[in-house]
Amino acid sequence: MTETTSGPARGSRTKGSKTSKGLHMERIHTTPGVHPYDEVVWEHRDVVMTNWRDGSINFEQRGVEFPDFWSVNAVNIVTSKYFRGAVGSPQREKSLKQLIDRVVLTYRKAGEKHGYFSSPDEAEIFEHELTYALLHQVFSFNSPVWFNVGTAQPQQVSACFILSVDDSMESILDWYKEEGMIFKGGSGAGLNLSRIRSSKELLSSGGNASGPVSFMRGADASAGTIKSGGATRRAAKMVVLDVDHPDVEAFIETKVKEEEKIRALRDAGFDMDLGGDDITSVQYQNANNSVRVNDEFMKAYESGSAFGLRARMTGEVIEEVDARSLFRKLAEAAWACADPGIQYDDTINHWHTSPETGRITASNPCSEYMHLDNSSCNLASLNLLKFLRDDGKGNQSFDAERFAKVVELVITAMDISISFADFPTEKIGETTRAFRQLGIGYANLGALLMATGHAYDSDGGRGLAGAITSLMTGTSYKRSAELAAVVGAYDGYARNADAHKRVMKQHSDANAAARRIDDLDTPVWAAATEAWQDVVRLGEKNGFRNAQASVLAPTGTIGLMMDCDTTGVEPDLALVKFKKLVGGGSMQIVNNTVPTALRRLGYQPEQIEAIVAHIAEHGNVVDAPGLKTEHYEVFDCAMGERAISAMGHVRMMAAAQPFLSGAISKTVNLPESATVEEVEEVYYEGWKLGLKALAIYRDNCKVGQPLSAKKKDEAKAETAAQAPAQVEKVVEYRPVRKRLPKGRPGITTSFTVGGAEGYMTANSYPDDGLGEVFLKMSKQGSTLAGMMDAFSIAVSVGMQYGVPLETYVSKFTNMRFEPAGLTDDPDVRMAQSIVDYIFRRLALDFLPFETRSALGIHSADERQRHLDTGSYEAADDEVDVEGLAQSAPRHVEPRTPLTVAQPPAATPAPKEAHNSTELLEIQLGLNADAPLCFSCGTKMRRAGSCYLCEGCGSTSGCS
Repeated sequence: MTETTSGPARGSRTKGSKTSKGLHMERIHTTPGVHPYDEVVWEHRDVVMTNWRDGSINFEQRGVEFPDFWSVNAVNIVTSKYFRGAVGSPQREKSLKQLIDRVVLTYRKAGEKHGYFSSPDEAEIFEHELTYALLHQVFSFNSPVWFNVGTAQPQQVSACFILSVDDSMESILDWYKEEGMIFKGGSGAGLNLSRIRSSKELLSSGGNASGPVSFMRGADASAGTIKSGGATRRAAKMVVLDVDHPDVEAFIETKVKEEEKIRALRDAGFDMDLGGDDITSVQYQNANNSVRVNDEFMKAYESGSAFGLRARMTGEVIEEVDARSLFRKLAEAAWACADPGIQYDDTINHWHTSPETGRITASNPCSEYMHLDNSSCNLASLNLLKFLRDDGKGNQSFDAERFAKVVELVITAMDISISFADFPTEKIGETTRAFRQLGIGYANLGALLMATGHAYDSDGGRGLAGAITSLMTGTSYKRSAELAAVVGAYDGYARNADAHKRVMKQHSDANAAARRIDDLDTPVWAAATEAWQDVVRLGEKNGFRNAQASVLAPTGTIGLMMDCDTTGVEPDLALVKFKKLVGGGSMQIVNNTVPTALRRLGYQPEQIEAIVAHIAEHGNVVDAPGLKTEHYEVFDCAMGERAISAMGHVRMMAAAQPFLSGAISKTVNLPESATVEEVEEVYYEGWKLGLKALAIYRDNCKVGQPLSAKKKDEAKAETAAQAPAQVEKVVEYRPVRKRLPKGRPGITTSFTVGGAEGYMTANSYPDDGLGEVFLKMSKQGSTLAGMMDAFSIAVSVGMQYGVPLETYVSKFTNMRFEPAGLTDDPDVRMAQSIVDYIFRRLALDFLPFETRSALGIHSADERQRHLDTGSYEAADDEVDVEGLAQSAPRHVEPRTPLTVAQPPAATPAPKEAHNSTELLEIQLGLNADAPLCFSCGTKMRRAGSCYLCEGCGSTSGCS
């Protein structure tokens, strides 16, 4: 069911006289007199979300209204996560229009109230453009905006918080309380514990202090309790300790020791899987830990010299340690259990815009927000693929002008939100209102790079990423300076003006020094250069409205809301994805960016079709027909046959970092075979390349890994198998051969592949499909003739024992060897080998349309029909689909070759898979280290330093 919303009231502009001050808003996507809702087709859908483990319904709301181009996953997640009101009540939101209006109209009202717009006309342009961008998935605010804005509850708009704790029991107890309140609201917090005296120092009473590691236990227990109290996501928190703290070694080893405890308990028979009954006895599992190193320590590491650990109260050195030995312990711990991460203190504070107010000591849980203690950050992310212009012939460009305009719009909205936002503590509210920290970022970088033919780990990929990041941050600060002229600079600016302008100059200099690579990034760099020139000029005149503008967040749930293929700055997870269908069920499809990338690289339509078909079957591009080996790297992913190297991830972070106010939420993935030395190198190179923070994850380093129900059943079965046998009788199944009758229908086909001629005879059961195949090539007695005879017998016997034809087709199509090339068959224009041709021909002759279409095999008529109508299927009165398998020998007039590539092949998703991560596990035979979603039970996937559930949108992070 579809409908459109219309009415002159929505499109009419409100008249009003201009004021002397206020922003001039520019139309980007919208038309005067037409509301964005009136330009899309709306439809009603039913949202029913189940827990796959037991089939129970987690969420149900029927008849929700969304644009027809929104995916099933995006609709499900927005409906279940962001619609407000009790389900089933009249107050429950049921349309995306209601959700967007609730947020956008609140922003417009606040903008008008606080003097952001020069007239009601400008406010209306702001409303329409913001509505359009959200409606068309061009960008999204972070989750708290969708949860809270426009509702009766406190309008918290920030997802990221930094707390502080001093060396007093009162402050430590305040930390527990404040952190708990933030967790209760579904957000995350981080803090630095380095002000707390170490266990090696004395109290005023004469006894030894407990030390920060001791107090971490209480906070960890609190976070675990709040999580287990019914939340659908674990508490997200970050704990930081300075490298010169006397308890730093104990801090480094906290999680390593707990992993040893998990091993011991597991071996003793306790259930220590993630989510298991006994895992709660393990401590320190609810936080990300990071050690904050400074340049003094890193230089001591380089030189192999001693480094002093300092008393918290006096600052004197109370112990000296070998810097290399301590750094090795840090790397060993990260190798063993992925914690702690590392933060580079001097680099962070070198880019600090407000140092006169205080140093940056900590970050949020995902490490992208770094600013003053007791502050928060409001996030929003842009969908980069929405700005890629592609004419379909391989000619592409990044729309830098439109991108900059959208950035200006989003930054304006984000700053307005601080004017009406609520905060979990008064201290956080005061600091945020005084410094107005924002965190604009982006998603879909990995998909954009692949679509433009750039390898993620390449100079071209890094050049484009750096240019876009520079343009985003430069435009953000330019708009911040323009806002300062209208509504004033942030309260803390006067005290920090020199430092803020110094940091702007650092960004501008980094932009000027960046290397221009190709025709895609060079125009973006030019636009960024112009933006930074305006930043320096306008900042000198007006100051700035915001102490911080940009970060690269994980974009977990909101990335799914925008239908992004990749999150944040991450590469693609895999080339084959899991896609939910409107009518129920699911399909596995090759990423839509793959054909786009192949066109950019100069491949012809038929080559693209063959490569996509290969990826659909194998999940990677290795040995794909016609694909040049030098282009393999373009399709490298985070996991799989050609996983991106650890330093590939680090170099990408380094390309973006100089152009960000904050940092980057990202985990550097290492294979299970990685060594401690490799971890050490990654952490060292992160410092050398100017990163602010870094975390690694080595596959299968965690002991308490999640087990699916299937694996648990297998484990139980194995245990049972080891017990004394009590089965009296074992019945063994053996297949039975079904021979063909003496008289059998058959089809004989002559063919030519790459100049080699041959004949194929395919005989069928009278009523039950193909039963045997005979191939004739070359002279009798030759090696080739003998091999073809043996191959024919093997295939025929397999069919008679029940092996389905589609199994042979899926295994032998796309097999490549000589002779190969053009054929004389109009239905199969190109073949990678004789075997490839034979099984494509057999599929066309004997498999029903639905089966072979799922394998990407179509006849010439079906291809032409797709070009004409957009569908491979004929109308019911045109063809007898059931009769295709029993068709007589063909005679089809030759046609001209196809001129466009076919869409990515789609096949039914395996029944065991419930999202892309599980699909990847099945395809590659690996175990993706990730927790199971607490809400729907599917395996989550990494999104930056956190985890994201593709099924229901739950995250383990703070955005």
